Amino acid sequence: MDQQLIEQMTQWHEEDEHQRIVDTVLAIPENDRDYETISRLARAYNNLGLYDEALKQFERVAEEGEKDPKWHYRVGFALYYLKRYEEAAQAFGIADSLEPGDRDTKLLLKWSLQKAEKQRRQEQRQAAKRATAALASYNSAANAVPFAGMSLSDFWEDSQYARESYVSEPPTHEMITSIEEELGYKLPASYIALMKQQNGGIPKNTCFPTEEATSWAEDHIAITGILGIGREKSYSLCGDLGSRFMIEEWGYPDIGVVICDCPSAGHDVVMLDYRACGPDGEPEVIHVDQEDDYEITFLAENFEEFIKGLVNEEEYDTSVEDKEADLHKVAHGKFSPLLTELCAQVTEVEQIEQKIRNICTRIVEEKGHFSFHADERSYLMYDVQFWLYTKSYPDTSRQQYLDVYPKMIAFGGEFGQGGYAPSWITDWLDQRMREGQIVQEHGHLRFTDQAKAEVIKALENLAD
Repeated sequence: MDQQLIEQMTQWHEEDEHQRIVDTVLAIPENDRDYETISRLARAYNNLGLYDEALKQFERVAEEGEKDPKWHYRVGFALYYLKRYEEAAQAFGIADSLEPGDRDTKLLLKWSLQKAEKQRRQEQRQAAKRATAALASYNSAANAVPFAGMSLSDFWEDSQYARESYVSEPPTHEMITSIEEELGYKLPASYIALMKQQNGGIPKNTCFPTEEATSWAEDHIAITGILGIGREKSYSLCGDLGSRFMIEEWGYPDIGVVICDCPSAGHDVVMLDYRACGPDGEPEVIHVDQEDDYEITFLAENFEEFIKGLVNEEEYDTSVEDKEADLHKVAHGKFSPLLTELCAQVTEVEQIEQKIRNICTRIVEEKGHFSFHADERSYLMYDVQFWLYTKSYPDTSRQQYLDVYPKMIAFGGEFGQGGYAPSWITDWLDQRMREGQIVQEHGHLRFTDQAKAEVIKALENLAD
C-alpha cells in the first residue's frame, strides 16, 4: 500500500470514518491487498462493530501477523466483543509478550481473564441446574408456601409515584395466564405470591449484594421498582415500559423476563433467566448491564432468594465520596474528542471550557452527582451543547442531533456522566421549539439569533 493511501486511512481512522476505509479497501482487487491493507480493513471492521468480518480478515494474514503485537491485540479486541473471553485472553497475552508494557493490552487482558472466569462459573452453574432441573421440579412440593417465615407487611414503600407507575390491582388467575402466554414463560410461584400481596411497586430495600462489579457499583446493584403482573401501568410486565419493550426496543437478551427497572433509566435491568430451566422451570435472577455490552451477572438461584437478599441502600451510602469524585471529574476530567473539537471553534465566549466546568460544578454541588435533568442549570447545559454543535455543524437534523448528543458529555469519558435518559433531551428540545428558540428549516435545526445571543450572554455573565 502506497504512503499516500496509508496517510489517508490514518486520517479517516482518527476521524472515525471507518466505513470509508472499508469501502476503499474493498475496491482494491483481492490479489492486490497486502498485509497492511488487510490489517487496516480488519481494524475498520472492528471499529464498526463487525467483529466476525474482522476475524475473517485477520485470519487471511494470520501467518504474517504471528509476530505482530498489533495483529494479536486486534484479534483479541474482536474476540472480546464477541464474548469469546478465553480466546481473547490468549490473544492479548501473546500481544503483551511481544510488546510488554502496553497499557491498553494489559487492561483488556485483565478484563478478558475476569470475564472468562465469570463465564466459566456461569456455564458450570447452568449445566448443574440443567442436570438437576427435573429432580428439583419433582421434589418441590406443590403446596410449598413462598416466603415462609418472612413478613411482607413492611416490604413495600408507599408513595404516590409508586401507586401511579407500578401498583396494579391484585392479579386474577385469568390475568396471570394471559401475561404468561404473552411473555412465553411461566412465572415463578414466589413472584406470583408477592404480586398477590401487592402487584408491583417500590420496595423499601432496593440494593442486592454482588461478588462482581457492575456499571452501578463495585459490590451491589440497585433497583428502582418491581414490575407487577399486568398491562395497565407503564412499569408492569406487559406495560409500555415492560419486559417486551426492554427486550425489543433496548436490545436486552431474549432469555426471559425483565422484572425490575434500575436507577440508570434503562441502562441496566434485573431479569428472570430461563436459559437453564426452560420456559416452564424455576428461573435464576440475573442483572443485565447494557453499559457493558449486556453483560450478565448472576444474582440469585430463584426469585424468592432475590427478594430475601435485598438490603437497604443505607448499607451502601457513598454519597459523600461520590460527590467528591464527581466534583473532581468536572474540574479536571478530560473533555471528549467531540466536545474538545466544538470548544476549539468558539470565539464568542472567552474560556468556554472553564465556563462549562463551572456550570457542571454547580450542578454537582446542588445535586450531589453529575447528571442533567429538567432543572435550570441542566437546561443551560442542553442549550450550550446544542449551540456548540450546531455552530460547527449547521446542517443538523433532529435525529442527527439526538444521535450525536451522547458523544459530548453523556458518554464523554473522563468528563462524562456514564449515561442519560433520552427523554430529558427530547423534552428539552420540544420545549425550546414550542418556545420558538429553536427552529427547523429545510429539515435542519438551529437556534434563533435571539436565543443564541441569550446563551452567549448567560455564559459571559457566569461568575467564576
